[in-house]
Amino acid sequence: MTYDADLKLFIDGSWRTGEGRDAFAVVNPATGCAIGEVPLASTADLDEALAAAERAYPLWRATAVDSRSAILRKTAELLRERAEPIAWLMTQEQGKPLAESRAEVAGSASMFDWYAEEIKRDYGRLLVRPTGQRSMVVHEPVGVVATFTPWNFPLYLLAKKVAAALAAGCPVISRPPQETPGCTGEMFRALADAGIPHGVAQLVHGNADLVSRALVGSKVIRKVSFTGSVPVGKHLMKLAADSMTRITLELGGHAPVLIFDDCDLDKTLDMVVPQKFRNAGQVCVSPTRFYVQDAIYDAFLEGFAERTSKVKMGDGLQADTRMGPLANARRPDAIEKLVNDAAAKGARVLAGGQRGEGGFFFQPTLLGDVPVTADIMNEEPFGPVAVTARFKDFDEAIEQANRLPFGLAAFAFTENGRRANLLGDAIEAGMVGINSFGISTADAPFGGVKDSGFGSEGGKEGLETYQVVKAIHQA
Repeated sequence: MTYDADLKLFIDGSWRTGEGRDAFAVVNPATGCAIGEVPLASTADLDEALAAAERAYPLWRATAVDSRSAILRKTAELLRERAEPIAWLMTQEQGKPLAESRAEVAGSASMFDWYAEEIKRDYGRLLVRPTGQRSMVVHEPVGVVATFTPWNFPLYLLAKKVAAALAAGCPVISRPPQETPGCTGEMFRALADAGIPHGVAQLVHGNADLVSRALVGSKVIRKVSFTGSVPVGKHLMKLAADSMTRITLELGGHAPVLIFDDCDLDKTLDMVVPQKFRNAGQVCVSPTRFYVQDAIYDAFLEGFAERTSKVKMGDGLQADTRMGPLANARRPDAIEKLVNDAAAKGARVLAGGQRGEGGFFFQPTLLGDVPVTADIMNEEPFGPVAVTARFKDFDEAIEQANRLPFGLAAFAFTENGRRANLLGDAIEAGMVGINSFGISTADAPFGGVKDSGFGSEGGKEGLETYQVVKAIHQA
């Protein structure tokens, strides 16, 4: 299937072409070749989008919940009907294997379905008052929302924000990653075909600094939701402070994985290796720092290395590919630098460690005996590298897990139920998976602590981030 994306902006209910606008080259990371051009929004486009959202807000917030829900459900239905061509676009733009792209489209549809129903259960509460008096607490939409999302899960991360905001009654202006414009554009095409009113959902590709300053600095925008790096998140937080705009930040992580000697070793390895190399390790909650108890450390490394060597790397469109390329030309350079630094400081390269041929490939890599001084033990690699070190006891494992300023996700594997309870309490992270990697679902909150951000997406908590609370007292 050839790349045949219809790359446009979606502003005030109409699709805008690249005529008279700057453009950004879309590159297939498996080949390194340009496959298309996406038009970039101008200042005039952004002003028009803001004005359209401002006009749309009173009408959308007053739209009946059942009507909002029906549009979200129809969007989910259309995404499922169009899943195959959307998945092909995603793989060509982002590189992940086609099976992973299909799963991402399905997960995005489920997000729209879930919020279509959750908004119907958005109950306030009635306070106890004397006869003849009433006091109630109600939830109202916060206002127009600006969303910013990255390229690693271009559709799913966008759906998390857009579905919840629209369900709450908030118009949305989204700046998705310009590296993956085809698949994200299809979400807005589904929304348009589902009957979303003009100005309620808008898509503006463009220069990150230009778009963020125009949107976050506007009085029209009352809420910002960002997923991306820690430095950019802090920059947006400063911009939002000037206008007292609410903000949700889902930032970077460096997920520790604590492997205790009572785990089912083969079962654990069969779980952690595919999870480590999913999306070429370009996952904010990717298991990365593997701390393994002394008694099983050598056996764990042997099993990990054996399985890693069997991970088939290649073009995501090929049926036998299990790991695709990195997303852009910068990523192999960054990963190679981290691996070389670790090796120079005493780490052992047990599998991979080299660039691949062709596009932006880097081999699935396992590093053993990585010292705490290695850069990769302190900086999120965001790539297909697992780093390992030993630990002796529970306290040492927790100390290492909580050592960094990040706190997005953490994982642990043990068959001891009491230890599992203690791990859940002691680990400093917004999400903890014990004998499981299933931490990102539509009905559960997703978010971090410390430098990994604040606020949640998913679950009822994800809806609440797009609402304000009002108390009404009547005597």
